[in-house]
Amino acid sequence: MHSCVWSCRALSPALLPRLFSETRCCGHRLDHQGQWGSIRFLTTAKDSHPTPLPGQARVVICGGGIVGTSVAYHLAKLGWTEIVLLEQGRLGAGTTRLCAGIVSVAKPITIESQMANYSNSLYERLEEETGVKTAFVRTGSLCLAQNQDRFLSLKRLASRLKVLGIACDVIKPKDVAKLHPLVNIHDLVGALHLPGDAVVSPPDVNHALAVAAARHGVQIHERTSVNHVLVEKGHVTGVETDRGPIECEYFVNCAGQWAYELGQSSEVKVSVPLHGCEHFYLLTKPLQEPLPPSTPVVMDMDGRIYVRAWQGGVLSGGFEKNPKPIFTEGRNQLEIQNMQEDWDHFEPMLNGLLRRMPSLDSCEIHQLVNCPESFTPDMRCLMGETPGVHGYFVLAGMNSSGLSFAGGAGKYLADWMTYGYPSANVWPLDIKRFGNLQSSRTFLRHRVMEVTPLLYELKVPRWDFQTGRQLRTSPLYDRLDTQGARWMEKHGFERAKYFVPAGKDLLALDQSKTFYKPDWFDIVGAEVKCCKEAVCVIDMSSFTKFELTSSGDQALELLQRLCANDLNVPVGHIVHTGMLNERGGYENDCSVVRLSKNCFFIISPTDQQVHCWSWLKRHMPSDPQLHLEDVSWKYTALNLIGPRAMDVLSELSYVSMTPEHFPSLFCKEMSVGYANGIRVMSMTHTGEPGFMLYIPIEYALHVYNEVMSVGQKYGIRNAGYYALRSLRIEKFFAFWGQDLDSFTTPLECGREFRVKFDKHTDFLGREALLQQRQEGVTRRFIMLVLDDHDTELDLWPWWGEPIYRNGELVGVTTSSAYSYTLERHVCLGFVSPPSLDGTPAVVTPDFINRGDYEVDIAGQRYPAKAKLYPFSSLFAQQRRRKDDMELSNFQGK
Repeated sequence: MHSCVWSCRALSPALLPRLFSETRCCGHRLDHQGQWGSIRFLTTAKDSHPTPLPGQARVVICGGGIVGTSVAYHLAKLGWTEIVLLEQGRLGAGTTRLCAGIVSVAKPITIESQMANYSNSLYERLEEETGVKTAFVRTGSLCLAQNQDRFLSLKRLASRLKVLGIACDVIKPKDVAKLHPLVNIHDLVGALHLPGDAVVSPPDVNHALAVAAARHGVQIHERTSVNHVLVEKGHVTGVETDRGPIECEYFVNCAGQWAYELGQSSEVKVSVPLHGCEHFYLLTKPLQEPLPPSTPVVMDMDGRIYVRAWQGGVLSGGFEKNPKPIFTEGRNQLEIQNMQEDWDHFEPMLNGLLRRMPSLDSCEIHQLVNCPESFTPDMRCLMGETPGVHGYFVLAGMNSSGLSFAGGAGKYLADWMTYGYPSANVWPLDIKRFGNLQSSRTFLRHRVMEVTPLLYELKVPRWDFQTGRQLRTSPLYDRLDTQGARWMEKHGFERAKYFVPAGKDLLALDQSKTFYKPDWFDIVGAEVKCCKEAVCVIDMSSFTKFELTSSGDQALELLQRLCANDLNVPVGHIVHTGMLNERGGYENDCSVVRLSKNCFFIISPTDQQVHCWSWLKRHMPSDPQLHLEDVSWKYTALNLIGPRAMDVLSELSYVSMTPEHFPSLFCKEMSVGYANGIRVMSMTHTGEPGFMLYIPIEYALHVYNEVMSVGQKYGIRNAGYYALRSLRIEKFFAFWGQDLDSFTTPLECGREFRVKFDKHTDFLGREALLQQRQEGVTRRFIMLVLDDHDTELDLWPWWGEPIYRNGELVGVTTSSAYSYTLERHVCLGFVSPPSLDGTPAVVTPDFINRGDYEVDIAGQRYPAKAKLYPFSSLFAQQRRRKDDMELSNFQGK
């Protein structure tokens, strides 16, 4: 290996300035050829006689790093032929060559842990499959906790990993010392031990994947750059390279650092929101007592560092508070090769390393590596088919976990391309969760400076990004802000969480992070009470809104085909329905209003804007008389919730709003105040009485002012989404993206009443639902109310907590909230009976009603009552009886 090694140089920070100046004055540069050495290449495009490119292929994959070779490997394994992989330089010569080689399942969301777990198993067997040594060592890893909050987060992670069948143990500091001889444990409160984690040589794994792919017929061409992707009528038709064109049906952008530029250079621009950032790690020479290769990896997130054994010494990097973003204009691989070390920048991480492992103070430095990584706006990778171009897939933006994710992500994407859908719920990673609005270079640069430190920050429930804010706002934003709104962001849209009353102080942002009762508890409780007893206004302008129109029956025919419910209803009626896939799973959960005979207004969740649009366009026939328009920006949506909502609207419209005159699930255009053309709908998305007002944006401020003015006599106040969440969960309302996904059917979540099997149109998913109805459901959406849980002192449930029945794991929660009505925590989630012979068992009412349930919160189990219908009516009756008894006792005294 080429490198500049300073003999007898210690890691003491005091030596860093002199060390840095000496290397500069001596004219030396640390060589980034990589600590792993180079790999043997397959199909080499030599300068004098390059291997000819094929004229056509079924799929072209751009990027020869571990992500691209994984996709090629898995597609070939699934029987694909005519696969071409193009790499602008040498295979694995980019980030793959420089990454630290750690494969860990300690990831923040379930799908990421699943991908890492699969990658771990794949890399272990690659050597036997290919004969290529991958340096796989199952070292295990230690996630350290320096404080109780971090320890709680690790306990929550342990509970989630056990649901996936991944071995892990919460251990004491003294156990850490037994597992790793160098770790200083004096400031630790505990740790999470993951015995299955491993280290590998990334270039060798990449090589093994390429060898296996080539054996299955994949053509690999190096030193071949993709200039742009050819698109015709919204479909991929080929790629233009610096060595000529290739016709193809599918294209996969695995270009890593350059995926953004590659997307922008296509004939039809494709948004790939990621940004590069420098990432540093240190290599030492072998220690006086060489560290065994099997020594566990250490992840000290509070110290912002990770450490693994490397050639008898250590490899240590981290995620600093002040990252260095880089621009990657061009896609020239020399940019990576010419990146410089920065000892001043690395010094805080070096200090963290020496605090955690003081004995390293006297070891010798081998090399400081600058390894660029690409990061996304929400710290999750980008996967899937792009919304604007059919056949254009993306797998990029690995957020410094490319090695851990590559195997599993490659498999899921290959499944997606083969079967038309992924084999697991990958919505948290789906590229359609973003739109063009997140592709601004300035936005990405600012966000990456926040994202990189957050990788090791303690993330508690309800935390929000602080950069890239106020990108999309309601016309009422300034007015609500002055009235105490506290904001969160959803799909780039600012939404009020709650409203702080005048004169009330909340904790500062850093101090308010907690896994326990939050400081907004009483504020949200007052908003919920107002929704139930008077009237509240919630600005819900962020919801996705489409209009589908046609000259004839085309709009109705399309919706009847896509929706499980019957849309052939009278004008003015509202239908709650799911748009299902062929497996009967939810692709969208929406409300559809029939505005006129051939015009429909579709309302979907905020983060469904791109996904729902893509789903509708994908199934729309090529008919100029059928038109779909995104009108999300045209309307401000106000939700008037509460029993006095009808009084407010009656005064403003001079129209009776009683149920006799304005029935449930009905829409009518009305005048509100001076404004005409307000779409008033008798629904609230919470189960409480009230109305949704869809207001043309130019009237928004006027209507809001009028509503607040007239509503004063009825006790009106503003409310936010936290109150909305509490109301909908206690009413057992499922929400897409949290409770519902593309693998959940209406029969599994108790929504068969929204499926019209007898309507004349054969809707998507009908056959799958009929089969499921005949065979019975094997998982069921239930409501759990916690018993013996102290809201003041105990940890709160949020989502992802394991559910146990009679001591046996049966499911996980999908969402939860404190119910101010029931005065208890409510969790929603899915349960499945354990199978005895490998065949899934059918859920029966007895299984739900006769079990003893518990919810596991960070390792502690709390008893819970489970039901298939809302508890609210039951508990309301009990509370009324209790109140009547107390009143009777009081009057008798």
